[in-house]
Parts: sequence; structure tokens; C-alpha cells
Amino acid sequence: MVENLENNLEQPVEQSDSSIQNSAGEDSIEVKETRSAASNKEKVISGKSNAEAIDVNLESDPGFDWEKYEEGDYQSEFKKSDLEKMYNDTLNAIKVNEVVDGTVISMNKREVVVNIGYKSEGVVSLNEFRYDPDLKIGDKVEVYIESQEDKKGQLVLSHKKARALKSWDRVNESLEKDEIIKGYIKCRTKGGMIVDVFGIEAFLPGSQIDVKPIRDYDIYVGKTMEFKVVKINHEFKNVVVSHKALIEAELEQQKKDIIAKLEKGQILEGTVKNITSYGVFIDLGGVDGLIHITDLSWGRINHPEEIVQLDQKLQVVILDFDDEKKRIALGLKQLTPHPWDSLDAGLKVGDKVKGRVVVMADYGAFIEIAPGVEGLIHVSEMSWSQHLRSAQEFLKVNDEVEAVILTLDREERKMSLGMKQLKTDPWEKIEEKYPLGSRHTSKVRNFTNFGVFVEIEEGVDGLIHISDLSWTRKIKHPAEFTSIGENIEVVVLEIDKDNRRLSLGHKQLEENPWDVFETVFTVDSVHEGTIVEMTDKGAVVALPYGVEGFVTPKHLIKEDGKPARMEEKLPFKVIEFSKGSKKIIVSHSRIHEDAKRATSEVERKPSSDSTAKATKKLKTSMEKTTLGDITDLAAIKTEMEKKESKRKKAEKKTPESEENQAENE
Repeated sequence: MVENLENNLEQPVEQSDSSIQNSAGEDSIEVKETRSAASNKEKVISGKSNAEAIDVNLESDPGFDWEKYEEGDYQSEFKKSDLEKMYNDTLNAIKVNEVVDGTVISMNKREVVVNIGYKSEGVVSLNEFRYDPDLKIGDKVEVYIESQEDKKGQLVLSHKKARALKSWDRVNESLEKDEIIKGYIKCRTKGGMIVDVFGIEAFLPGSQIDVKPIRDYDIYVGKTMEFKVVKINHEFKNVVVSHKALIEAELEQQKKDIIAKLEKGQILEGTVKNITSYGVFIDLGGVDGLIHITDLSWGRINHPEEIVQLDQKLQVVILDFDDEKKRIALGLKQLTPHPWDSLDAGLKVGDKVKGRVVVMADYGAFIEIAPGVEGLIHVSEMSWSQHLRSAQEFLKVNDEVEAVILTLDREERKMSLGMKQLKTDPWEKIEEKYPLGSRHTSKVRNFTNFGVFVEIEEGVDGLIHISDLSWTRKIKHPAEFTSIGENIEVVVLEIDKDNRRLSLGHKQLEENPWDVFETVFTVDSVHEGTIVEMTDKGAVVALPYGVEGFVTPKHLIKEDGKPARMEEKLPFKVIEFSKGSKKIIVSHSRIHEDAKRATSEVERKPSSDSTAKATKKLKTSMEKTTLGDITDLAAIKTEMEKKESKRKKAEKKTPESEENQAENE
């Protein structure tokens, strides 16, 4: 019976020892049997892995005789069935595909040995516990029973599957109870990190890693950290965790304590936490403040990085703060004296200064004449020209310029400068340089409905009225005559020094051809012309010498009764000529009408003598009529010259009045 007892006790121990040696490798479990010759009271099974020892106290049999046992002549009162029951009571009943709790009894660099109270221990890969770097012998873990024994008789366990089966329940429970959990950061992804939480891949946004901006996400890969579940999407099985939430509550209290002690004008030390294009965020020890870019330096800067660097320690002054919004406005430049306070006291209006262009705008340029001291050169003060252009046409950033102080306000800390004052005003001696009647070459700058603005030199502009462009052409818009940017010859007609205006003319470069036209296009004279334009009111006829005449519709009827057509070449009789208004009225119908009238008068006379007398009388009458017409034309000429004189006087007024007069004419 003793032999059976020994066999029953040693058999499971040997099996356990064999299985653990196969799985645990170098950390194999040793089985030692110790018997004392004096007592030989018990058999102890022990191991380096702190496995549970199975103690069989043989003293439970008071009649046990060790001497007979040594001699092999001992018979126990214990039955085999009792011993089997005693042994089975030390083992747990397990089922495949269920999750049970186990105890870590041994571990090495690759594997973890877990005892679940079965006749053999299970071995789990250490990779399944990488989320918990603090795992140690004696810790309770959950395992999933995949098989009671494999081909080698080994119990097959999985910690990863056990976690996966209960992971969603744990995740939901963690969110509901606002619990802190541990997770292993597996890798980096777009916008954050992937974290292993209870075997589930959760997303950790970059903004939720820490309260401070993260510059290098890779340093967190492979770390195990504490998190809070902040969001679960059950439909897509997405979990969002946060590490920042763990420290926000503590920081919020720190912020309240710090803000409660803040005062305007207080000087504190902080660390540059983040740099943006609009300013710098400073960590004041649990609470952040912002130094706006304009409060970094008295001078202009393009980016805060020109002044500060990340992690730099700075002394800053509190400008303002908001208790409710937890916002703190800080200043750096306020710790140094204002440059205007140290500006040369002898500097005054009219002095010349030199500086550098720091900012450009369409309306002007800001010039820094000393660090933190700037003046504005308005675009109108850059040139004597009346054509206001963009300041970029004159200057660019970092240009070194010289200017004259126009205004200086030390209290408001404002200064206006001028560049054109360094040059002579061209209008000071305008009458000497551009006397009346002088001829010059100018450049077309702009058009209006009533004329052309030209520039003779920089700062000297003039207007050519539309009526002074050509003697012969009827110009509706200056664009028909010239183009912007082209050169045009002009004659100075009038000078208005006070208003800086010149009245110019182009047609005055030539003699008035209407003095000649007056002798050529006399009334009743016939000239060949071509119809070049047709309107409802009549037609424009191109006559010799480049002059145009006008014919009304009733005077366009040909001898056959049909109206003349466009581009048709016909003889035209002058029926009206006006030198003052430069107008010639012609008629084609009058030619054949006069011929018919003369023929009918001749046919009325019965004899040739009477016909001759009638012809002579007609000629005399025509000559008288012609002389009478000439007398009438002379009167008209006198009247038109008076009107012309009045018109020229009116043209001396503003361009607007000239436009109205031109339209009336």
C-alpha cells in the first residue's frame, strides 16, 4: 500500500515536471524529494517558480511505522480510492473554450508559465502581455483554454483570446465608470497612435497624448501608458482613448490657482511651449499665456522665430487675463524702454532722415529710421506726379531710402515722411519752362470722354480737349485718335499754376485748314465725294482734302428716284459752309434739281432770241445770287468768329465745362 501511495504521489509530480521542462526551457522546475532519516515525515515538492507544493502529511496516519516502511513491510490503512480522491480534490475541473483565472508561476524572456489549478501548467507567449510591462510572478491573469493537452500533453492557453472575449465588456465598463486603464502603443498612424487596449486596437489622437504639443510621436511607440476611454463607436467598433484627460483635471485646478494670483503688470518666468505665425505660447507652470507677435518686439518682425526659440526661458509681463476663458495676454517688449522715448530730441519737421523699408502697402511704405521708430511715406509723397500709383512701383521691402520729415507727433508716436520733397517742384518755374505756344512731346496717361490727359514730365500733366485733337475729324472718343502710352506732340495753350493744370492742344501744331477750305468749298460748288457712314439723320461724305461733309436723307435721292447707298461715289453740291463750327452741308439731289429747273425755264421761251436773252438774264440773276450769297456768308462768317471767340474763352474754364460746351456745339 505504501508503494501505491508513492506511485500515486510521484506520478503527477513527474508529469508536471516533464511538461514544465518542455515548455519553460531554462527555467525548468526542479523536483526534490527530501527525507530525513530521523523523521521522514513528509514529502515536499518545490520549484524555483513558486509553484504550489503538494504536501501529503503522512502523520495523518497515527499508526504509520516508518521503520517498516523503510524495510518495505508497511501496510497502510488508506485505501487506493481514498488516495485518488484526495489527489483529485487538489485539481480544478476545466473545460475547453472557456476563460479562467490563473497565476503566473514562472516567466522568462519568451514565455510565461500559468497555473490554473490543473494537473499541468500552461505556457503563454510573453508577447501577449506586452501591454503590461509590470507583469511579475504571482500576478493573476485571465487565460482562454484552447486545449487540455496538445500532442506533447501540454495544456494550451491563450491570454490574448481571453482578453478579446471580454475586451468590449471591459471597454464599455471603463467608459461608464470613468476608469483608468493601461494600453500598449503599437504604432503611429495619421493624426495619432494605435493603442492595444484589452486586445482591441484603439485610436489615440495626437492632441490627446499630452497637454503640451507633441513634436516627435515616434518616442511613444512601444510604451505602455495609462488612458481613459473617451468615445466608443459600437457600429464601427471604434474606440478612442486619451492620456491627456488624466492630467487635465489636475492642470485645471493648477490653472485656477495660478490665475487667482495673477495681476496686471506682474513679471513671470515661462518656457516657450509653441510658436505660431501670430505669436508665442508660454508655459507659466501649468497654465499657458500668449505673446502676440506685435508684443514681442518694438520693431517689426515677420515671424516670432526671429525673436524666440522653443523651450527657451523668458521673462514676460502680464498685460491682461480673462478669469472665465482662462486666457492670459503676455508681453515681452514691454520689459524694455519704448524706442520713441529715446528718439533724438533735436529731430524736427523738415529734417532729412534715412531708413529701411519694413512694410509695403498700396497706399504707402513704412520706413524704420531707428529700431521701433517708423514713419509713413504716403504714395502721394513719393512723386510730384498727379497720377496716384501703387507704392510698389517706387519701393520694395528692405530698400534704403532718404526722406524728409513732414509731420512729427511724439505723443502719438507718429511720423509722416516724404520723398518728392528731395526734388525740385516742377511747377515752381512752369511758366519759364513751358511758356504759352511752346511745343513739347508728351505721353498719353489716361482718357476721358472730353479729352486726353498727358504727362510732359514727372509731375507736369496737361489736358488735350477732344476738340483740340484734329481740325477736320469728328472725334467721338479720344481712343479713336491715340492710345494710352503713346507719345503725342502738344502745344501749350494755357497755364493754371495754382491748380497745377495745363491746357494743351494737338491740332494747333498745324495751321487751321478751314481758312483754305473756305475758299475751296464755296456754296454751290460741286465736289466728288464717297458716302462713308449712314445714319437715320443722314450720311457722312468723305470730300477731298480729308474733310467730311454731311448730307440729309432728302438730299441723297438720285435722279432715278432711288436713294444713294453706302460706299457710293457721287457728285455733291455745297449748300452750306460754316468755318466756325467746321461744318459743311452738301446735297446730291440739288445738282439734278437745279439742272431740271434751268431746262424748264429755257423751254418756256418761244424763240431763240428770247432764249438767249433768258439765258443771259438767268446768268445775271445767278451771278447776283452768288454775290448776294457771298454777302450773306460774310455776315455769317462775322457771326461765327464771334461765337468762336466766346467758345475759346469758355474753354479756359474747368475740363468739366469744356466737356459741356463741346457737347452743346
